[in-house]
Amino acid sequence: MTDPSLLEFDWALPRGVRAAFTTRRGGVSTAPWDSFNLGAHVGDAPEHVNANRARLRALLKLPGDPGWLNQVHGSAVVDFDAVPAATAPPTADAVIATRTGRACVIMVADCLPVLFASRDGERVGAAHAGWRGLASGVLEHTVRALGVAPAQLSAWLGPAISQRHFEVGAEVRDAFVAADPGAGAYFVANERGRWQSDLAGLARRRLTAAGVGAISGGEWCTFADPERFYSHRRDGRGGRMAALIWQTNR
Repeated sequence: MTDPSLLEFDWALPRGVRAAFTTRRGGVSTAPWDSFNLGAHVGDAPEHVNANRARLRALLKLPGDPGWLNQVHGSAVVDFDAVPAATAPPTADAVIATRTGRACVIMVADCLPVLFASRDGERVGAAHAGWRGLASGVLEHTVRALGVAPAQLSAWLGPAISQRHFEVGAEVRDAFVAADPGAGAYFVANERGRWQSDLAGLARRRLTAAGVGAISGGEWCTFADPERFYSHRRDGRGGRMAALIWQTNR
């Protein structure tokens, strides 16, 4: 049986590539971060975050620390292979790697995690796609940074807030529709004069337009599943989950 700290999902990955998504279960943090919080920026005790990160590394049998980022809801992409060891987390919202054991990781608690792998297994990446990052092109920037034909990439969409629970203002819809009128189909007006936004649908549209050959996942709602997932929109103060992808020795 899969450890309850990890989400079970199907994604056809090339030989030598592994991916994982953590749940909120099985860590040492206390409420409101209970219990497998991996975010060092949300007010949790540092010793709890460090213990949870150590458990993550052991659970996944990672040879080194993942490439943690200082995420700012932007579109910058960092090459993990070029980041010196023991440096502060780089400020970016996406990361790529080509070297064995370099685990790309992003943290989420409603925003959409997107993982990438080339079909030959030589390149992997991860992107943090909240609405701001999506609108500013974080997925397209990650595809370009991976340096292979988009049709040779596959992408996986992890747990995020669903359209039913993601209410946004007109400025969010306008940010997408200004560049792509067809994006309006992913916003539904509600009775409060605002919009319900389909984050996963917008990501699929943008990835398809970028030429990505295969897209899977996107069926989990963080807001609707408090037993497994943190949700910033639902809880306010709370923890962060992680999506990771890395190459192993083949």
